[in-house]
Amino acid sequence: MDRLLRNPAGLAFLAIAVLVLLGATISFVPETRQGVVVRFGQPVRIINAYKPGEQFGSTGAGVILRVPFAEQIQWLDKRVQSIDMDEQEVLSTDQLRLQVDAFARYRIIDPLKMYKTARTEERLGDALRPLLGSALRNELGKEPFAALLSPERGKVMENIRIGLNREAHQYGAEVIDVRIKRADLPKGATLESAFERMRTARQQEAATKRAEGWKQAQVIRATADADAAKIYAAAFGKDPEFYDFYRAMQSYKTTFGVDGTKPAGTTNLILSPGNDYLREFRGGK
Repeated sequence: MDRLLRNPAGLAFLAIAVLVLLGATISFVPETRQGVVVRFGQPVRIINAYKPGEQFGSTGAGVILRVPFAEQIQWLDKRVQSIDMDEQEVLSTDQLRLQVDAFARYRIIDPLKMYKTARTEERLGDALRPLLGSALRNELGKEPFAALLSPERGKVMENIRIGLNREAHQYGAEVIDVRIKRADLPKGATLESAFERMRTARQQEAATKRAEGWKQAQVIRATADADAAKIYAAAFGKDPEFYDFYRAMQSYKTTFGVDGTKPAGTTNLILSPGNDYLREFRGGK
């Protein structure tokens, strides 16, 4: 031992051996990561596993010990992660082909299951990406294109999240949210055809609205004429002389052009002074 201590090379070798042994025995667990301790290829325990509602500072982070050289740690992120879906072509219920670009946010909630099924986070992302595309096509295929532009879009996205989350649980992951970044019609003849169908549909809708408006106007006009006739009849029944006077004034107004339908003074009438039509000019006699 004394000979080793007097040998600088031996001291250096001993120091390096101690450092290697400490590095293989002591590990630091960060707050944001969880780990699967693997011994000879078999998972034996979980460190700093995710717990719902867990607050930073009260986790299992810190310094841990492991069997040197026999145990390895597979680190996994505890934070929310995201995957981007490759652009997909989806056929809506109104026969429109859409180019959809979406992403999902997820978290690893069962590191042991995730390690057994996917091993690494990269493989987990590769496994979830086609599942997201499949869930998106299945759900959007049940909806018209207009649903993506209306408040119903939130319900559609929630249905996609539920379907994807069901598949993600087999990998020890939980899908938190799914969002569509972009949904466009394919360019070219398909896009022009879709615009033409939309334009024709709007023109048909406008024609239907105009027809309904004209029908309602006719009904209102007929109802108003009937009410007016009832009022005239009631007035005639209460005071026949006033009714005759009123009707005569209306006739004079139209005949002599003072109602604006023809220039004043352009109507010539040749009537005898005793004509009954002019009786109101004689005081109704």
